[in-house]
Amino acid sequence: MREDRQGMAEILCFGEPMLEFSQLPVGPDGRRLYLEGFGGDASNAAIAAARSGADVAMLTALGPDRAGEAFRALWRAEGVDDSAVRTDPDAPTGIYFITHDERGHHFTFHRAGSAAARLGPAQLPEDAVKAARILHLSGITLGISDRSCDAAFRAMELARAHGAKVSFDTNLRTRLWPLRRATACIHAAAGLSDILFPSLEDAQALTGLEAADAILDFYLKLCPLVLLKLGKQGVLVGSREGRRLMPGFTVEAIDATGAGDTFAGAFLARIAAGEEIHAAARYANAAAALSTRGYGAVAPIPREAEVQRFLTEADKVA
Repeated sequence: MREDRQGMAEILCFGEPMLEFSQLPVGPDGRRLYLEGFGGDASNAAIAAARSGADVAMLTALGPDRAGEAFRALWRAEGVDDSAVRTDPDAPTGIYFITHDERGHHFTFHRAGSAAARLGPAQLPEDAVKAARILHLSGITLGISDRSCDAAFRAMELARAHGAKVSFDTNLRTRLWPLRRATACIHAAAGLSDILFPSLEDAQALTGLEAADAILDFYLKLCPLVLLKLGKQGVLVGSREGRRLMPGFTVEAIDATGAGDTFAGAFLARIAAGEEIHAAARYANAAAALSTRGYGAVAPIPREAEVQRFLTEADKVA
């Protein structure tokens, strides 16, 4: 590690945190109740990485509100450094609601004008970016506002200039922006990345391709390491040296919210610890599967010991 990185977080996650309200099963009186929790893809990934033993920090902005205070308390409890997080006195922290039906989970967002969306290049904590070993961000960070998009590209350029790896999750949200603009920005970010996490659904929309191998061929022209997330099937790990399917794990899933973020954070934690990429992907598959066994994005994210026990049991069965 370079001298100017001593004492700084290895993984810096840049993105919008949002207070979460997740729908619970209908109560005996017929009312729908909501469980308060925490969300936002970068924050989810940061917590997943921290619970897997990594040294992690957040980069974002919060409002001067209870939600902002709750996030700072959460990150400090999880061991996630919040010193690069600013408070915007004139904007709120975003919130969202999760509802469930036979088609899966659905989101309703209240994020317009949020503190995170107002964070531009001028407010970027450049020293924190320069000091990180891995900068992680996503298509949502690009899509919530033009200012956030500009800040994200500035952060990627700074990270690369100072020898850090850039990790990018496509996380396409067409409610945020038109597909054509999203495609241009996301693929530009992919070209600046060292590790790319597209989901199959995202990649099909962004590339117009259907087959996983064709999608991997496309993205390997932009990024040297691509982990194509295939849901329950697992992840197709591709590099310019070869590709390998790492199968998923079967659990009694309740809520898949944040599973992809858990995968990314867990994978980065294992890579930061020096683990080989396929072993890291297997660990991340297990962590993502375990994260679906409870409601909400953060509460069910497993800790390292739980993931290792799960993998040990899986090895015995195999």
